[in-house]
Amino acid sequence: MQIRPRRSVLYMPGSNARALEKAKTLPADALILDLEDAVAPEAKETARKQVCDAVKAGGYGHREVVVRVNALDTPWGAADIAAAAAAAPDAVLLPKPATGADIVRATEALAGAADKTRLWAMIETPLAILNLAEIAAASRQAGARLACLVMGTNDLVKETRADLTANRRPALYWLSATVTAARAYGLDVLDGVYNNFRDADGLRRECVHARRLGFDGKTLIHPDQVAIANEVFAPPPEEVAFARKIIAAFDRPESKGKGVITVEGRMVELLHAEMARRTVGVAEAIAQMSAA
Repeated sequence: MQIRPRRSVLYMPGSNARALEKAKTLPADALILDLEDAVAPEAKETARKQVCDAVKAGGYGHREVVVRVNALDTPWGAADIAAAAAAAPDAVLLPKPATGADIVRATEALAGAADKTRLWAMIETPLAILNLAEIAAASRQAGARLACLVMGTNDLVKETRADLTANRRPALYWLSATVTAARAYGLDVLDGVYNNFRDADGLRRECVHARRLGFDGKTLIHPDQVAIANEVFAPPPEEVAFARKIIAAFDRPESKGKGVITVEGRMVELLHAEMARRTVGVAEAIAQMSAA
């Protein structure tokens, strides 16, 4: 299975032509070209055409290109998803799904899209948190496109009235539940945004916290945040080096059939070999992207 790093996933306003062009030069792993929150109602149709034209024109290199549409029940949702499907981005990001049925509706709306076009889903309402297993399980249905869950922490704060100004302890339930649901169904999962783009130390702390919780990367609101996310969510060199030793040790003839071996004085099981292969795979994918 191809590993696609999603360390840094940057929102870009779909109504800003200069931002869409600048995105082609930024070192983000993925770009979310936004038709929803970043676009005023009177600019929705213009932004839709601008974003879809940009996707069709290409030029984004190794960067994964995602279009965030408006929710399907809004006046713009159906037209957004139809236009995005025709433009063939790498993924369409669906805001505010509340149930597995919402994922099925979006999947059906993408029926004519290119095979490569995946579906990402925002987890940003209390009902979505309560229905996480059902939402993630929609990835197992015939014709499913769901590949990634994205935390919408700002909306969850608004809906629950939680206060995250001191720390993210009040959000731990949402964050851990979303990671668990994603992993149960083989999906990637991205942390929500950090709003103070001038606070580099705060961003780093939140990225470290997210990585420890199991997130694959972080959604971002400013280009200056990309470098920190890329650094934190990349496997450290020493971790990659030890992972290679684990793989090599299990590949030796004398390790054949063994479930447990010793590497540099540590007991290592087959599950560690599987983890090591993913670590090396992520590191190699990052290196390939950097060389492109």
